[in-house]
Amino acid sequence: MNLRDSLLAVLVALLWGLNFVAIDLGLHAGGHDFPPLLFVAMRFVLVVFPWIFFIRKPDVGWKAILGVGLFMSAGQFGLLYLAMALGMPAGLASLVLQAQVLLTVLLAAGFLGERPSRRQLAGVVLGVAGLTVVAAGRSAVAPLLPLVIVLAAALSWAAGNVLARKAKAASGLGLVVWSGAVVPLPLGALSVLVDGPDTVWQSLATLQMPTVLSALYTAIFASLVGYGIWNRLLASHPSSAVVPFTLLVPVVGMSAAWLVLAEVPSATELAGGLLLLGGVATAVITGTGGPRQRRGAEPLPGRGAGLGAGDADDDGRLAAADVPRAGAREADVR
Repeated sequence: MNLRDSLLAVLVALLWGLNFVAIDLGLHAGGHDFPPLLFVAMRFVLVVFPWIFFIRKPDVGWKAILGVGLFMSAGQFGLLYLAMALGMPAGLASLVLQAQVLLTVLLAAGFLGERPSRRQLAGVVLGVAGLTVVAAGRSAVAPLLPLVIVLAAALSWAAGNVLARKAKAASGLGLVVWSGAVVPLPLGALSVLVDGPDTVWQSLATLQMPTVLSALYTAIFASLVGYGIWNRLLASHPSSAVVPFTLLVPVVGMSAAWLVLAEVPSATELAGGLLLLGGVATAVITGTGGPRQRRGAEPLPGRGAGLGAGDADDDGRLAAADVPRAGAREADVR
């Protein structure tokens, strides 16, 4: 990539890394805990409206839109926000969520017929070792439940990657916006059931400005701007040149959480995090080989919307799993 596009990729990593601190500030604004599922619903109202009236529906079936919306958006961010509301540190969440890269490799092998290379399998093993170390370090200072929920969010994101890759939408941003329409009503209703109508009404009636600004940042900058740039880069360059920039996301996330929220990870968590990032790097930075498809599997198209789990590089070999964030992931959800 040229210098301009490399700087744009760094900008996306910066936007997605800061996303986690923005979520944390919005969830705990003014000393009040905003209901996490309601917060996700509010975020996706801003992702969808008014943009859905100006962005054409992607050329995929409604089943694909529903699946991507449920897994990549509702599942990923509903679980992520819940984990952070339960005490998962923002910086550590930005790190653990990158497990979705490794999970995407495994799910793509099972459902898309993409046989992972030995390099990718080594990355998965290294990443699992890193997660084990992180879990050990986390269990020494805090309950493991939030960590497990973030891993579930990573699995949901990985499933969304595979569904989006299978759908082969030409417009990645269109898929983000239209699939995002699946989120607000179900998660809003679930928040009413879980938190109670009184809590939901009181939270909306006493909405804090940091929560509003957080929702605007995550919707506009992390989701729409971040994905808009990301998908254009993936349309112009091999995924193997673009995807490694996502390794900067947890670096930005953990640094911002340290500076803004005074979050200092333990030595064990840092060691596990380095192992995890090493596994992700091994999986996404391709060499001369690539994962092979099963015999009879449908060939996968090259560099598309950037929402999938295995775009082809320039010479036709499959590159490593594509990693949209959050918004993506957030769909960032990043």
